Amino acid sequence: MKEKTDLLIINGRIYSVDRINSIYEAMAIREGKICALGKTEELKAKFSAGQIVDMHKMAVFPGFIDAHCHFFGYAMNQRYVDLNGAKSFDEVLSRLKKEQGKVAGPWLTGRGWDQNLWKEKRFPEKSELDLMFPGRPVLLIRVDGHSVLCNQAALDQTGIVFQHHFKPGEVEVKNGKLTGILSENAADFVKNMIPEPDDQVKQQLLGEAEKKCFAVGLCTVSDAGLNSDDIRLLLSMQKAGNLSIRVYAMLNPNSENLINYVNHGPFASKRLTVRSFKLYADGSLGSRTALLKSCYSDDPLKSGIQVMPTDSIKKICKIALAHGYQVNTHCIGDSAVRLILEIYGSFLKGKNDLRWRIEHAQVVDPADLHLFGDYTVIPSVQATHATSDMKWAQERIGPLRIKWAYAYKDLLDQNGWIANGTDFPIENISPLLTFYAAVARKDIHGFPRTGFQAENALTRDEALRSITIWAARANFMESGNGSLEVGKNADFVILNQDIMQIPLPEIPLTKVTGNYINGVKVL
Repeated sequence: MKEKTDLLIINGRIYSVDRINSIYEAMAIREGKICALGKTEELKAKFSAGQIVDMHKMAVFPGFIDAHCHFFGYAMNQRYVDLNGAKSFDEVLSRLKKEQGKVAGPWLTGRGWDQNLWKEKRFPEKSELDLMFPGRPVLLIRVDGHSVLCNQAALDQTGIVFQHHFKPGEVEVKNGKLTGILSENAADFVKNMIPEPDDQVKQQLLGEAEKKCFAVGLCTVSDAGLNSDDIRLLLSMQKAGNLSIRVYAMLNPNSENLINYVNHGPFASKRLTVRSFKLYADGSLGSRTALLKSCYSDDPLKSGIQVMPTDSIKKICKIALAHGYQVNTHCIGDSAVRLILEIYGSFLKGKNDLRWRIEHAQVVDPADLHLFGDYTVIPSVQATHATSDMKWAQERIGPLRIKWAYAYKDLLDQNGWIANGTDFPIENISPLLTFYAAVARKDIHGFPRTGFQAENALTRDEALRSITIWAARANFMESGNGSLEVGKNADFVILNQDIMQIPLPEIPLTKVTGNYINGVKVL
């Protein structure tokens, strides 16, 4: 008599991503778990399934995991005017004028401008915003989120003046006047003044964001920086059956999160895990706020900004170690990377399995690479940052430092594995583009022809692992997710092309044709 199972996947090319890279034809699923893998005829003979899905030789992969993104923020950003890809500040202004009536509330908000895409790569100033919107506060967030442009009405409402007490460089001043450009803590100060929508609107926005994640093959998102209210809403939606995506939550280091979560130890439900902090050591290269050991090559008066004080970072590390929490710190510049590796080392002492992470690790002094291995610190990178930044990054840091920037292969070699994500909404949400950028080191137009610093490309196997099993491991989720093995959750994605075999230029054209979480079809 045949065993009963809920779902039988047959005639596929199923990449297990297990220890020996097994490839199967069929997979049986019962109560959300994988109960068997093997050949199609063997599993058809063994199981009686409530549903049989014929793959017709299509490729099946473990559900993709984004190791670093901003899912909640991505959802909330759907309220903003989309400025991504604007080729000039004039285009930014044109989009604002066209969309201003669609933005509810007193503030006009937009996100995604990037001066590196403009003919003259200078930061914009507020003068034209003041003329166009003299009475309405305007806040325009740069693509990386580390800098904003405000008009005078916004500055007046927030009370920011020339004498405001922020760190040097966080409030830009030219000729004794504010330009409207704010960075890091000053930028966050203004962003936090934007009125939040109510829970009903937030739930709608989160539902829409989830659909977009499912459409690109994501089953798990690692949300880098959440507050207690955000987590409460996500958990309530999951419990009510209104949110299916798995969330690995990194906490902002505030007192409310300490009281509600950290003091009680790690928290895990069926689809939500809370056991890490998200800290910021510095800013971004694009905003010239990444903390460098030497000054910027294109601005010798700047070397970046340390966002969190050293004592504050050490305090959080001590709390995390005592309560079983992971520490994940944003580090872009080589000085920030060195600072955090040294702080981590003072707590971790040597080899360990605590999986503390450096997020981004974009510019690393080669003399510091060994510290990742010495203290088992995990590099958590985003491959599309390399292909987005490659056209201007050398201007920022010069020909010597650029050789040790976006060095994913060198970083992987320190511990033998690496986690990969998109950092959406800063980059495109698709993990397939992450995979492509990691392997090809090119943009979607095939530039540059030989690949950007191709010596640091990952193999297809490494790239796949970085968005599946290694990303799961970086989140302490590898026992249930990240590979297709018996006993694990049946999270898997179906593609119309086999990304492990097709020519590289075809990878960005690949489509997700199916997405399952716990054996339930979500796309």
